[in-house]
Amino acid sequence: MPQDLIHDPERGDAPQAGEPPVPPPLPVAALAAGDDDSSLAAYAQRAYLEYALSVVKGRALPDVVDGQKPVQRRILYTMAQMGLGYSGNAPAKPVKSARVVGDVLGKYHPHGDSAAYDALVRMAQDFSQRYPLIDGQGNFGSRDGDGAAAMRYTEARLARITRLLLQEIDQGTVQFVPNYDGAFEEPRQLPARLPFTLLNGASGIAVGMACEIPSHNLREVADAAIALLKSPQLADQELFALLPGPDFPGGGQIISAAADIAAAYQSGRGSIKVRARWVMEELARGQWQMVVTELPPGVSARKVLEEIEELMNPKVRAGKKSLTQEQTQLKATVQAVLDGVRDESNKDAPVRLVIEPKSSRIDAQELMATLLAHTSLESSCSINLTMVGIDGRPVQKSLRQVLLEWIEFRQQTITRRSQHRLGKVLERIHILEGRQLILLNIDEVIAIIRASDEPKAALMARFALSERQAEDILEIRLRQLARLEAIKIEQELKELRAEQDRLEDILANPGSLRRLMAREIEADAKEFADARRTLIQEEKRAVAEVKVLDEPVTVVVSNKGWVRARSGHGHDPQGFNFKAGDGLYGTFECRTVDVMLALGSNGRVYSVPVASLPGARGDGQPLTTLIELEKGTDLLHYFAGPLQARLLLSSSGGYGFVAQVGHMVSRHKAGKAFISVGEGERPCAPSLIDGGSQSQPLPPASHVCAVSAAGRILGFALTEVKALANGGRGVLLLDLEPKDSLAGAAAYTRSVRIAGLGRGGKPREETLEIRSLNNALGKRAQKGKKGDFGFKPESVQRVL
Repeated sequence: MPQDLIHDPERGDAPQAGEPPVPPPLPVAALAAGDDDSSLAAYAQRAYLEYALSVVKGRALPDVVDGQKPVQRRILYTMAQMGLGYSGNAPAKPVKSARVVGDVLGKYHPHGDSAAYDALVRMAQDFSQRYPLIDGQGNFGSRDGDGAAAMRYTEARLARITRLLLQEIDQGTVQFVPNYDGAFEEPRQLPARLPFTLLNGASGIAVGMACEIPSHNLREVADAAIALLKSPQLADQELFALLPGPDFPGGGQIISAAADIAAAYQSGRGSIKVRARWVMEELARGQWQMVVTELPPGVSARKVLEEIEELMNPKVRAGKKSLTQEQTQLKATVQAVLDGVRDESNKDAPVRLVIEPKSSRIDAQELMATLLAHTSLESSCSINLTMVGIDGRPVQKSLRQVLLEWIEFRQQTITRRSQHRLGKVLERIHILEGRQLILLNIDEVIAIIRASDEPKAALMARFALSERQAEDILEIRLRQLARLEAIKIEQELKELRAEQDRLEDILANPGSLRRLMAREIEADAKEFADARRTLIQEEKRAVAEVKVLDEPVTVVVSNKGWVRARSGHGHDPQGFNFKAGDGLYGTFECRTVDVMLALGSNGRVYSVPVASLPGARGDGQPLTTLIELEKGTDLLHYFAGPLQARLLLSSSGGYGFVAQVGHMVSRHKAGKAFISVGEGERPCAPSLIDGGSQSQPLPPASHVCAVSAAGRILGFALTEVKALANGGRGVLLLDLEPKDSLAGAAAYTRSVRIAGLGRGGKPREETLEIRSLNNALGKRAQKGKKGDFGFKPESVQRVL
């Protein structure tokens, strides 16, 4: 998708100053002049790369130095130039946002006003930024998604904390570059006294990369920066103890394990789980209600209300005539514990969602677990620390790299500031030394000035003054020649020479520079730090559970994939009716808490809870309506049983492995890729090893019988087959001839049943007892022995 169509309220629309502009399209004549496509291809490649670079560095990604995108940096610098900051502790009077946007567009950002105003609005929202950089007055939107008022109605000025970004900008600390037309200069970066990249975070989409940087607590970031400044080789464990995790503007609770957060910080990419926080309020007559007071980042009260409404009053999905069984069950589950929910958020309580239980006897934890599992009250927060580094390259960085690069920049900033100040101090000392000299010879100086046609040259020759000193003496006022002025000059010289010594020590001694930097970080943290808002406490992820009564049930599956569940065990298969042209595939005696598996021709395994299967009335329901089957895939085999049951899985290519039913279960309707099948291969029927129903436990199988379509048979110990928890191809079970294939493999204890087609397509089967099977015993992966079946084998089953 062209990135111009992606709306990013923070990125703006212009490449950063100094970056190569997007090249204009070649003239038609130039394109027509080329005889080959290579020149056009090379131009297109260069043009796209330059465009991508301008988007990445000039729009979407923040800078590791100051944490700002170009449009944000231009807004802050413009407002500082307009005098909208703080004078001491006194804030400036706010001005119309339209005036700020006008100056930004006219001087530094010649694009649409919406990009600049959207960025300004976001920097003023306390629910979007942990430490808002702009103090906005008027309607700047809400966390429920309400937009800000038009820029002609709102007013803005810089927040007090913004001085940490702009305070040293006129002290030679950063490089200035020409604006888009060369009429003005703008800073390439802001001299950030703290790593705002981590403090406020950022979110952006570029070409081929994106960033999702969460906000952090100022006190914790400062402590981590000081610790790394003092010890760059600080262990990750100690660093993460100082900076344990994000601190979101809206609070909430991070429930991910510390190891998961650390892994995301170490790699620069990951995901953490965040949930809302709530309190229980006791009401009269033993009643109670839950009140949600904090939400995860990016979640609004309106969104949660809409999700709960959808749970309690679901809509029929597109292409369906009625609610699905899943929707019906979920509706019943939610309505069983929840009576209603209302939003009581106001100015004093930014978030106040009141959740009323069905009755006071409802378990509070059960109520909240249900809502957490099905709404955004518990959600994921991505971490992607991609940003423009100190070297100008957009790279995904670890937390340590972010802090170390900012520390390097801050050291450069203090060095530049000290050099700038030292130049000012030396210049002032030079001037004061000239004044001190002439005050000792004031009568002679006056006489020279009165008598000489060129007093400047005469003074320089008589007292060995520099040109700058001579000019200062000639411009000095008479009142500055008083005796009291000599005392002031001496006192000022003493202070300036002490400052000179201190500055020279900072520039010459890295230790002095680091100590100064640590003191400044600590002072800023003491002034602006606040308490952590987001609680970090590991909790189990809320799981959507539907309580199911544990009862015996028989799952009936037809050859065409129609499925139904009949209560109880011991049913006669002959009594089941099917649609015309359909017949019985098999029955599985299991429990309502078990799971049903379906093996697709593509090797994917689809799982459906037995409790969600349709009842025994009628012919049942096609299993394909309960799953999302990939186009061109057929369902070949089925199984229903407990999660702890083990199955022998094989493919027509002759390979197989052992897996537990629980390892094949997936929460997704699209199933789980589990059996690797080659071109032209298909999965064979699964064979139960052990783990039958609780009422009918099965003895574990000890051997495997593999049969090929050509009638070769091989038996070997089950221990020779590997168990693969994540699925795969497995090991070779039977060494097949070039045109042969595996008909099936079954784990057995005493006997197996081999089925196939005889002459005229007549179904045939034969049962092999333990004596016959022992004659075919060997080692896995052998060719086996030729069996005299009289028909072509198609499947092998264990006889229970």
